[in-house]
Amino acid sequence: MTESLIIAIDGSAGSGKSTLAAALAERLGLATLDTGSTYRAMTAAVLHEDLDPANNAATAAFAQAAAIDDLDGTVINAVNYSDELRTAEVNSAVSLVAANPLVRQVLVSWQRSWVALRRGGVVEGRDIGTVVFPDATVKVFLTARSSERARRRPEEGLASIERRDELDSKRESSPLARAEDAMEIDTTDRPVSDIVDLVVASIPKQIHRA
Repeated sequence: MTESLIIAIDGSAGSGKSTLAAALAERLGLATLDTGSTYRAMTAAVLHEDLDPANNAATAAFAQAAAIDDLDGTVINAVNYSDELRTAEVNSAVSLVAANPLVRQVLVSWQRSWVALRRGGVVEGRDIGTVVFPDATVKVFLTARSSERARRRPEEGLASIERRDELDSKRESSPLARAEDAMEIDTTDRPVSDIVDLVVASIPKQIHRA
């Protein structure tokens, strides 16, 4: 491999980021990271400490002092928050925590370290191609019809999904946005295998492909 293979997948909630990331990781033999889970875990930890997610100073201080595991970012200060990532409480507060610039600095640094340790990976989130890895090998931005996104996230509901997308798109720090050089793909009626083929075909030939 001549350089690290980093595939950045961004998109709205329920657009199919995790499904595509898992399929690409299996096809290419890469590790995959859901950066949204790192923000959700940090949010769960903030709530666990009885901190106000809207208190930027307190939340930032907590994040800066936190010990984050190097596996998937869901174990913070030795507490595993993987079972709390999609609770109603976290759904309501995660956009507040994710909008905090200092929290984002902490987690973006952790995300970059995660990829550096593995010399590449498939990374999904909201600002991967624009902020975290602007020089990613391949950038993908996924969309899907609202009805389809709601079907994929029945535990959250369309209103919550659209609220988070709006908040994340309008935040000042690293908003949800499509990178100029990202492929935009509507996943509503498209088989995952077709999208995987498209992404793999776009990887430069000088970089190893499985």
